[in-house]
Amino acid sequence: MEIKNVVIAGSGVLGSQIAFQTAFKGFDTHIWVRSEASIERSKPFLNRWSEEYVKELELCKLHKLGKAQGMPEIAEGIFSDLSDVSIEEIDEKIKLVQGLPEKIQHHTSLEDALKNADLVIEAVSEDIDVKRDFYSKMAPLLPEKTIIATNSSTLLPSTFADYTGRPEKFLALHFANLIWRLNTGEVMGHDRTSQEAFDTVVKFAEDIGMIPLPLKKEKAGYILNSLFVPLATAAEYLWAMDIAEPSVIDLTWKKGTNATKGPFEALDIIGIKTAYNVILLNPESKDESTPTYLIAQKLKKMIDEGKLGKSSGEGFYKYK
Repeated sequence: MEIKNVVIAGSGVLGSQIAFQTAFKGFDTHIWVRSEASIERSKPFLNRWSEEYVKELELCKLHKLGKAQGMPEIAEGIFSDLSDVSIEEIDEKIKLVQGLPEKIQHHTSLEDALKNADLVIEAVSEDIDVKRDFYSKMAPLLPEKTIIATNSSTLLPSTFADYTGRPEKFLALHFANLIWRLNTGEVMGHDRTSQEAFDTVVKFAEDIGMIPLPLKKEKAGYILNSLFVPLATAAEYLWAMDIAEPSVIDLTWKKGTNATKGPFEALDIIGIKTAYNVILLNPESKDESTPTYLIAQKLKKMIDEGKLGKSSGEGFYKYK
């Protein structure tokens, strides 16, 4: 099956990135959101990604002109293939990305969004009930051809397969944040996913400039978050138990491992709501005698104060 028309359900930090990159690679791209207010919240994200892509493309031009001394390298992700592209072709790409925010179509009607979908990428809140409700409402509206991929960072496809009405065409496609630099796509099926659907999504990931990372079986957290979540939880424990400040914990990690970002810097990018939803998956988050409960309460306090991470201007750190 050839993928042409793609619907992204949800337009948060990562959903909007997936939509932007999909449109950048020439696919007919649609975003479904619940309300007109959600559309207004989506547009600044798309404008932000347009600016980021322009910065990367301008950097490519400087490198080609030999004027990038002392400046960062070209992103190792989706822009690393521009070495044989002319200055004129880069300028055309700049014009393309500047126009993408207006080209990507938004819908509040689920029926309208789905009517010609080849692929739906679900990027709604990391909440089991929210996802189940979405799949249940979507299932009767889907064309027969449509494949569904969840971008869930921690939840298993098998948890939702029956709610989709087409378990054989349902699997996971998980992206890392800042996908134009960290261009990976973890592809994970469940025990009823067809090989055809799996292979189609692997090819789609390649077609939009990702490096496909196929998993042989289901694993909560996939590969990336099986590595990152324990790190983030350990960092949150040190913070919640008042052992060290987030900045000190981040500095320790970066200096001790030569990493470019600490766990709290990463959590600010991912979003505090997502971090909170992940910690709620641990039953100990309801037990007042546990550190996990304290972590959940401190994250909830940040959310209540509007400290949602980098997207809101403040999380564990403040941003311009």
